[in-house]
Amino acid sequence: MLKKFQNHIVSNFPQLAKYPFFIAVSGGIDSMVLVHLFQHFKYKFGILHCNFKLRGEESEADMQFIHAYCEENNLNLKIGFFETSEIASELKKSIQETARLLRYNWFYEQMEENNVPYVLTAHHLNDSLETFIINLSRGTGIDGLVGIPETNKQVLRPLLPFSREEIEQYAKENTIQWREDSSNASDKYLRNKIRHSIIPNLLDLNPEFLQSFQKTLQFLQQTQEVAEDGAFYVFSEVTQQREDGLYFNINKVKQLPNCKPYLYFWFKNYGFSAWEDIYNLLDAQSGKQVFSETHILLKDRDALILSEKKKDDFDEIIINSITEKPKFPLKLSLCNQSDISNQRKNVIFVDENKIQFPLTIRKWKEGDYFYPAGMQGKKKVSKYFKDEKFTIFQKQETWILESNNQIVWIIGHRADDRFKIENTTQTILQITYNNEENS
Repeated sequence: MLKKFQNHIVSNFPQLAKYPFFIAVSGGIDSMVLVHLFQHFKYKFGILHCNFKLRGEESEADMQFIHAYCEENNLNLKIGFFETSEIASELKKSIQETARLLRYNWFYEQMEENNVPYVLTAHHLNDSLETFIINLSRGTGIDGLVGIPETNKQVLRPLLPFSREEIEQYAKENTIQWREDSSNASDKYLRNKIRHSIIPNLLDLNPEFLQSFQKTLQFLQQTQEVAEDGAFYVFSEVTQQREDGLYFNINKVKQLPNCKPYLYFWFKNYGFSAWEDIYNLLDAQSGKQVFSETHILLKDRDALILSEKKKDDFDEIIINSITEKPKFPLKLSLCNQSDISNQRKNVIFVDENKIQFPLTIRKWKEGDYFYPAGMQGKKKVSKYFKDEKFTIFQKQETWILESNNQIVWIIGHRADDRFKIENTTQTILQITYNNEENS
């Protein structure tokens, strides 16, 4: 195994010879073998251990075992302590899901704090097969059938080509000590049922099953790469980047022979998982939305618009005088002006005597109305948005300038007629919205 492992690291993880890294160590046979292998080849690394406080004295014994090993071998050890059961209850997630979330979040924190670019886990070929079967049993696409990724951002898994049998054999040959997790013997977990019941039967059917599975994974990964390349090519044909988001032309999408796989490949990386809702969005009414944790997908007439969620840190900002130049939430400047020839979309000229400080910058709200410049009478802002064919995203990003509870300007779009310059105007106030294009 030594030679095979060395060739694998040199070929696939050359960065580990140049940069520091952590190894995630539970104390079990897999992680202790991984540590031993890198020690043998004299790599420099640190150890991360998670104490999830789930197995009482057994968890404490695991931690003490790792602590003693690191002291004896002069390895830097960092331990994370987690009240996993309480957190799982608060998050309304399973213990396993919560532990995984806590583990990887802590890994990334440690890498950032210590300027270490990689963390290695001891997942191996049998783990990948178990994951394959779990996903297959639940129903999955090709992403769920390609096994555990060997590289996932900063997380590297150099033992994936090696079977549990190879790892156990190496541990025996090198008299490596490890800790047995008693929960691994329990069949109350789906992964353990697969490990104890299904995989042994598969190996009985074909002793070379793991090797065959490994080849299958390689073929599936190649197929996935081809599919993603194709989806990326089509992506460029049906999308257009605009100021308020990424537009997908629905007519072009529908002309694809089978658009569902394309939608999956395009939107999976934005955190979406409600696939039927996304497919139905193509024929939904305008205004229908689907959400992920980070993005919004909106149906707007003949387009799907993908936009990142934005959270404003404030509801409004006050301008107390003409000398103030607010920069957030947008750059706005006020100055006295005699020349009104600079007529641009991001500039308005108003009668200063009609303005009452303080001014307010805020988002629009239902019930807002104004008197559009050049028109007779008042109009609801919502009706103006509809007439101008604003998308939901454009509405969300639109700001109002207000004086004494009266709208002066739908900033960057339409001024209010009540504040316009007249023959009797003595002092002209220029208000400029410095957007990215004009700043």
